[in-house]
Amino acid sequence: MNSSIIRYILGQVLKIEGILLLLPCLVAVWYREITGLSYFAVAVFCFLLGLLMTRRKPANHVFYMKEGCVATALSWIALSFFGCLPFVFSREIPSFTDALFETVSGFTTTGASILNDVEALSHCALFWRSFTHWIGGMGVLVFLLAIIPMSGGSNINLMRAESPGPSVGKLVPKMKSTARILYAIYFGMTITETVFLLAGKMPLFDALCTSFGTAGTGGFGILNDSMGSYSPYLQWVVTIFMILFGINFNAYYYMLYRNFKKALHMEEVRHYLLIILISTGIIFIGLVQQTMNIADALRHAAFQVASIITTTGFSTADFDLWSEAGKTVLVLLMFIGACAGSTGGGIKVSRITLLFKTIGKELNSYIHPKSIRKIKMEGKPVEHEVVRSINVYFITFMLLFCGSVFLVSLEGKDLITNFTAVAATINNIGPGLALVGPTQNFSIFHSFTKYVLIFDMLAGRLELFPLLTLFHPTIWKDFFTKRTKDLPK
Repeated sequence: MNSSIIRYILGQVLKIEGILLLLPCLVAVWYREITGLSYFAVAVFCFLLGLLMTRRKPANHVFYMKEGCVATALSWIALSFFGCLPFVFSREIPSFTDALFETVSGFTTTGASILNDVEALSHCALFWRSFTHWIGGMGVLVFLLAIIPMSGGSNINLMRAESPGPSVGKLVPKMKSTARILYAIYFGMTITETVFLLAGKMPLFDALCTSFGTAGTGGFGILNDSMGSYSPYLQWVVTIFMILFGINFNAYYYMLYRNFKKALHMEEVRHYLLIILISTGIIFIGLVQQTMNIADALRHAAFQVASIITTTGFSTADFDLWSEAGKTVLVLLMFIGACAGSTGGGIKVSRITLLFKTIGKELNSYIHPKSIRKIKMEGKPVEHEVVRSINVYFITFMLLFCGSVFLVSLEGKDLITNFTAVAATINNIGPGLALVGPTQNFSIFHSFTKYVLIFDMLAGRLELFPLLTLFHPTIWKDFFTKRTKDLPK
């Protein structure tokens, strides 16, 4: 275990967080809010601690997948721990557990909240809360790879451990250039959405916070009714950009370099858009049958489908009051999620597609035992290792989901609340149904349940295994063995 590179990466992450914490400080200065002092104090502490941890560079820069997973999991835990301290110190969220829940929900782009009155927060708190979505959307370690020179050819292990989806590759030969391209696309789309929102007469502060939430597919609203108070134009803008941020960013790279044929040939993107179209149609018909006018029914159906499948979590209406068929569609979309390589959560459309193709292959083998049939994606054969990893991921996901539902149920809430609370957190969505519906929040749970859901949010964002590696005995055995060898005799 190369513990020195893990320590170095953690230090770099803390330095980045210290710098990013200065942004809400500027917001506090602009709005003359005393709460900004809490953010400044934590920013200084994070940066100094990061400097101390990176003062000595590691002798060996090479790290493997296990170091990548451990560094990623510990980085996200540290990021969330220090990111929640300003809420506690400013007394805006005095409970550490609640502050940690809110911050983890922000960084993991979940959008599940414990706040009963969001509008009571200061501007700098609202800004930081939404900005955590933007930081977590593309990933802080991808940002680290984009701006900080790290030698060695194993940097892709960091990106693979943090980026959502069954597989991650390089867009260009250098990992650093790949990270920069991804962030350039991410930043450009965020700015574009902000401009469209400003064109709809949304205030600048609201536009920035909404864009951060949309880009990171997070869903923290700055109003108590989320997006319900905004005009139909603004809701349509957010709907479109939620869908766009749920698309695999590789498609945008291909379009950027005028390779439109390859972008349009992406099977996952086609399936993703088809699912959105069908789901919107089903819910639209249900809303019209509930005597809602056609324009509003289409807007609410499209918005909520986009919000749930991309795991953003914004809402324009209380969908807990919709028909059973409509709510069932939304719950199914919670599990499907967006595309791999996007900022969205969930199981991912590519995994669902490959699972169905695996089932088809097995059925074919029963009918034609001697036939040899390869599973293909976008016309190319899928390696057996990829199919195996997806099957293992799905089994692990279901075991973790069932275990979490059981632990949450110990508190005595109803099944729909427990089921959708876990579904909304492990898939990084935000709102569920019943007591955790779009007009409710997660403050109803006790501390134990909140920590279960915190774990689910982190596990869901990191694709399960990077976080689960921390519980493997071999990891800590290797770590402490290495530390013992390094001690002077």
